[in-house]
Amino acid sequence: MKRIFSTTLGLLLAGSALAAPELSPQGIIVNPVPTDLQVRVWVNKDPGKTGNPVYQIGERIQVSVQVNQDAYVYIFSVKSTGEIGLILPNAFDQNNFLRAGETRTFPPATGARYTLDVAGPEGQDRVLAVASRQPLSLAQIADIQTGRVNLQGADNLARALSIVVTPLPQQDWVSNVAFFIVGRAAVTPVQPVQPATGTLSVNSSPTGAQVLVEGRVVGNTPLSLVLRPGRVDIELRLGGYQTFRTSAQIRPGETTVVNASLVPVVQNGLLQINSNPQGAQVLLNGRVVGTTPLNLTVQPGRYDLELRLNGYQNFRASLSVGSGQTVPVNATLQALRGTLEVYTNVEARIFLDGREVGQTRGGFLRLEELEGGSVQVVALAPGYRVAFRDVRVEAGRTQQVRLELTRAR
Repeated sequence: MKRIFSTTLGLLLAGSALAAPELSPQGIIVNPVPTDLQVRVWVNKDPGKTGNPVYQIGERIQVSVQVNQDAYVYIFSVKSTGEIGLILPNAFDQNNFLRAGETRTFPPATGARYTLDVAGPEGQDRVLAVASRQPLSLAQIADIQTGRVNLQGADNLARALSIVVTPLPQQDWVSNVAFFIVGRAAVTPVQPVQPATGTLSVNSSPTGAQVLVEGRVVGNTPLSLVLRPGRVDIELRLGGYQTFRTSAQIRPGETTVVNASLVPVVQNGLLQINSNPQGAQVLLNGRVVGTTPLNLTVQPGRYDLELRLNGYQNFRASLSVGSGQTVPVNATLQALRGTLEVYTNVEARIFLDGREVGQTRGGFLRLEELEGGSVQVVALAPGYRVAFRDVRVEAGRTQQVRLELTRAR
């Protein structure tokens, strides 16, 4: 199948090859939303789309297209005269569904049953690719089996396409254009049209942050958007992290990159401190902060905890508190013990508060690990009067008591 192919579709209306107004299906719809769906179309003499290549009349041409997401692709040609041609889908190649990242060339290098040949007249031609996440109905525009297009002029094509895509969400379709000149190499090249959009690439660490551009949610990182030139406000949100805000200048034909290192939100932790018995003085990192029971809000980190209570051994612990974590501490305080040394003038049985605790040998008895407090010490020996004395046992100290027993008459 040979196709008259001296047309290009996309960003210019039919008219003078040197000065043409902008054309794009998206341009027909006011303020299209940014979309992360992207399509790129080019001709074989200018894969980098850096110039305006020249094709001679009768010369064969190939058109390539690539998408960054799964999409249905439709390719049109627009001649300098306004004549419209349908390149894809066609009677020989109706598979217009491309996978993300896939590049396809028409006609393919091998196995093709048709060619694309450049036809006159001389002038500025264009190729337009439209990518959509959903299949489009071209019944009102062209007959795929015959290749016949039911309209003339780039402006009419743009209007027809705008009607076709109107039912779709505006972020579900996108277009792209490639240019070439039909004629002699001596033809004065037309300056490439300044791209009407720029690209914003947004990345974050960690990924998955919600991206807002000008206060509107547009996706999650990593994200690439096509935007109109100008300065935009950007905001990134992710649970557990501080909101990131910045602004960026979008320039035509350029990619602006925003890399955000998100900062975790620090949430205070809670220390729940209790002791048995209660009323112990609480020291945190050496500073007195209260008495038990005590609930204490602290920043995440490591802490040295100490509890003090008269008559009891100090309690010490090293604690780690995470962000938003509650750490309970239940301390059973150990009572301090005292020592009592009992001296008698004769060997005697010794009682503390009525409980026999031993016998002096050689007039001496040492009693250890005694709870603090007042006790009555009693000494009994046969033939001697009872001797007793009240003594206060002090924790951590040794007390001495002397009992003099006298003979009974």
